[in-house]
Amino acid sequence: MSIMNKKRTRNEVRAEMLEKGQADNVKSTAFSRSRDQKQCPFGEYGTCCKLCALGPCRINPGKSDSMLGICGADADTIAARNFARMIAAGTAAHSDHGRQVTRMFLATARGELQGYEITDNRKLSMVAGLYGIQTDGKSKEKIAEEIGVKALAEFGQQDGELTFLKRAPKKRQELWRELEIAPRGIDREVVELMHRTGMGTDQDYHNLMLQASRCALADGWGGAMIATELQDILFNTPGDLGDTRQIVSGEVDLGVLKDDEVNIVMHGHEPLLSEVLVQASKDPKLQELAKSKGANGINLAGICCTANEVLVRHGIPVAGNYSQQEIAILTGAVDVMAVDVQCIMEGLMNVAQCYHTKVITTSSKAKLPNTIHIELSEGNPVETAKEIIRIAIENYSHRGKVNIPSEKTDAVVGFSHEFINYMMGGTYRQSYRPLNSNIIDGRILGVAGVVGCDRPYSRDLDVHSELVKELIANDVLVVQTGCSALSCAMEGLMVPEAAYEYAGPGLREVCEALGIPPVLHAGSCVDNSRILIALSEMVNIGRTQSGDIDHRVYLGDDISDLPVAGCCPDWVHEKAIAIGHYFVASGVGTFFGPSLQVTNAPGFREYLYSGIAESLGGKWGFGATAGEMAGLIIDHIKEKRSALGLEEQKERVLYDMEMRRKLEVR
Repeated sequence: MSIMNKKRTRNEVRAEMLEKGQADNVKSTAFSRSRDQKQCPFGEYGTCCKLCALGPCRINPGKSDSMLGICGADADTIAARNFARMIAAGTAAHSDHGRQVTRMFLATARGELQGYEITDNRKLSMVAGLYGIQTDGKSKEKIAEEIGVKALAEFGQQDGELTFLKRAPKKRQELWRELEIAPRGIDREVVELMHRTGMGTDQDYHNLMLQASRCALADGWGGAMIATELQDILFNTPGDLGDTRQIVSGEVDLGVLKDDEVNIVMHGHEPLLSEVLVQASKDPKLQELAKSKGANGINLAGICCTANEVLVRHGIPVAGNYSQQEIAILTGAVDVMAVDVQCIMEGLMNVAQCYHTKVITTSSKAKLPNTIHIELSEGNPVETAKEIIRIAIENYSHRGKVNIPSEKTDAVVGFSHEFINYMMGGTYRQSYRPLNSNIIDGRILGVAGVVGCDRPYSRDLDVHSELVKELIANDVLVVQTGCSALSCAMEGLMVPEAAYEYAGPGLREVCEALGIPPVLHAGSCVDNSRILIALSEMVNIGRTQSGDIDHRVYLGDDISDLPVAGCCPDWVHEKAIAIGHYFVASGVGTFFGPSLQVTNAPGFREYLYSGIAESLGGKWGFGATAGEMAGLIIDHIKEKRSALGLEEQKERVLYDMEMRRKLEVR
């Protein structure tokens, strides 16, 4: 594959499409609304409190050190409550996604649901082992049923610990127990955090952030991880096709839409809808129906995290990320946009009414005014998918003028934890040893997880791609999820050739040896849990089966020891704050931009940026620009390398046969 030399930047394409929208009588888009909307400085800086009827209270410590809310709450308390509530809301979003997947998983195992099946038997056995389920003599459906029952119970569990916490390094588990922040049950932690942040309850931000940590961990090591693992069992782990493993490739950007085919854009987060749409679109009868209406076929494309789900598993093309959902309709080529939950703009209908596009909602949790609602059936979802496709086919002939930008870019994707493990050692010697070894040798400086959303603001430069280019130029291997991944894919950073153009010499050498991009696409926003498992494996590989240290690949006893960082260059949804904090609570230095709503709370801000590391090992950081964030990440990784004694690059060790025989296979 080659990186396409684009004649136009993404901003130029966006400007052209917005001009088309104006000509087509589109009254507003997210871009025009963001230009016209003036941000509230109190809300932006974290010191607006509207949690009771005494206010809203707006605190500006810069004007007076004694400024307090009517109840006496100071800026630090107000900002901490607001921050913690975002963690609760983000955890609720991911976990409700996980709950819905678990319910469908359980119904599939019981034979109550058509269209899905148990696909990944390897992961089925692994997850069964974590839940303590015996598999001998049982059908895969019976094993899946027992997993589903236990997983579903963890959402309402009141005591004990979540099962997947045991996947973290032992030292990290001990720390969580010592701090009493090991999550007991997913819903319990959300409810308790909402209670504590209510008026007149928890007013010590140190104490409040302990529960916020517990809640965030219930997301990363609970709801989100359950969603990822059960989705993999149902739909296949990215890069894993039954008995074979292979890289997945696809195309990204508006150019994936077809002017001579029925275009169905899938948007949202739960792959329960998109998976059956992929399956139903192959139906010969529907293909024939499309041709009878003058179309050459049925073209599926994704937006946002639904796009990531079908891209990493099937190579289904992606029309864009969050900020491009309205722009896709502006092309005039979208016959149906089918949506489920999360990150769906109400403004879609303002745009769709100017074209022939039909917007179809499919979840009772997420309805939009003036749309078609077709509930995703919990008995036969494939029939729901076929109905959506038939509507799109019938709508094809109603198109007006179509203008599809030619821009699209190749992307190599599907780098799940399991595939990365396999990629570095093959079927029989799969291991994170080569990754740790290259970090110790200095060819890879460290690893950064770069995730997050994208805002519909006009920028000269894309903050995600500019940050990632800076990191890989400094030999930092980047792993991505969500809309951040799509931004970098559209910039051509997810093909192996990108290493030659953008990566530093050490990272380039590793990418060349493995045939991989310098930026690895790991999935959707719930799939940040894959990164947690990868980090745990980097720790675990440093010890032998007897527990002794293997200094050839040892990078510490805990995630907090690793030369790694997390980063969200841009964020929109509260899920991003929940993700950021479960990385911090797992021991990772995590850096956000271009804003973080704690600016006017000096005590709380300093606690997040520094003090919290004393207890959790991870901390928050903030950078207003891509360059600032890149500098913070690189400095953080270098500090971790220094603590491990890895300041100097070591010479490559060429193993002879005797040395290879001594290697332990784990």
